[in-house]
Amino acid sequence: MTLKNLKMLELKVYRKENMQDWDSLIKRSKNGTFLFLRSYMDYHSHRFSDLSFMIYRKGKIEGVLPGNIANKIYYSHQGLSYGGLVLTEKISVSEVLIIFELLNKELRNRGVEKVIYKPIPYIYHKMPSQEDIYALFKMGAIKIACNISSTIYQRNKLNFIESRKSGIRKSKKFNVEFIESNRFDLFWPILNENLTNKYEKNAVHSLEEISYLHDQFPNSIKLYLASINQRIVAGTVLYLMDNVIHVQYISANEEGKSTGALDMIFDKLINDIYKEYPIFDFGQSTEDNGYYLNENLIFQKEGFGGRGVVFDTYEFLV
Repeated sequence: MTLKNLKMLELKVYRKENMQDWDSLIKRSKNGTFLFLRSYMDYHSHRFSDLSFMIYRKGKIEGVLPGNIANKIYYSHQGLSYGGLVLTEKISVSEVLIIFELLNKELRNRGVEKVIYKPIPYIYHKMPSQEDIYALFKMGAIKIACNISSTIYQRNKLNFIESRKSGIRKSKKFNVEFIESNRFDLFWPILNENLTNKYEKNAVHSLEEISYLHDQFPNSIKLYLASINQRIVAGTVLYLMDNVIHVQYISANEEGKSTGALDMIFDKLINDIYKEYPIFDFGQSTEDNGYYLNENLIFQKEGFGGRGVVFDTYEFLV
């Protein structure tokens, strides 16, 4: 690291008046998604003490770090499934090392003792963007969580297994209808009933929150439903990124499960509507930092051809 390189970089705390610059950076970054836009992040701002940073290079914003602080711990944001540095292509590896030095200095001054850091999984990168993982290694960070998602590369995908194909045939027998909809109120009771029965919890987003987010991002958040005789029996919520279709929620009631409704939905989505998207990601099937694998859930996702991508979490002292 040279003094010249150090002087080129500056770390500033995000303020509400910086929203336009922040969002502009996300849109031109090499690894950002719409989840980092402030109108998405801030829907639950009342739950977290936000401490996000903006990174300037030669006076121009070239990166951001979404984060929050709690009990002398800095998190790359707890309200998001993944976080970490969001950067433009102009930032080099050496500069990322400096950014972490500047970050640690700032956090020490605020009384922070350690950092919990969740890098953006590589499938969301528009170009290689793992400089932060190298920096974590250099700092002696330890991996404290390893969750696994099930992902399809559309140009090299597997066929559905027989049980999924059987479900598709069954859906035709019962005349299950595929619908794109904005009626989240029809799906949320099915979703929450399943989550309550299986895990004694509700969806991460309330009906009011997901409806608000859909209003903010109508082209990025989509709801697809299955119906039988105008009765909603199953559905899924998708998040559409630049190069990834991410499944945010999946659920079916008993009638939907017995009639292959979800098999029909995902056949339509994977092999028709979104077949030109590079990546279709079903999301994680793990809990307790990855130590618990939901085998029934991942069996369903693997049956559609999903294979493993890990979502890591690291910890380091400042």
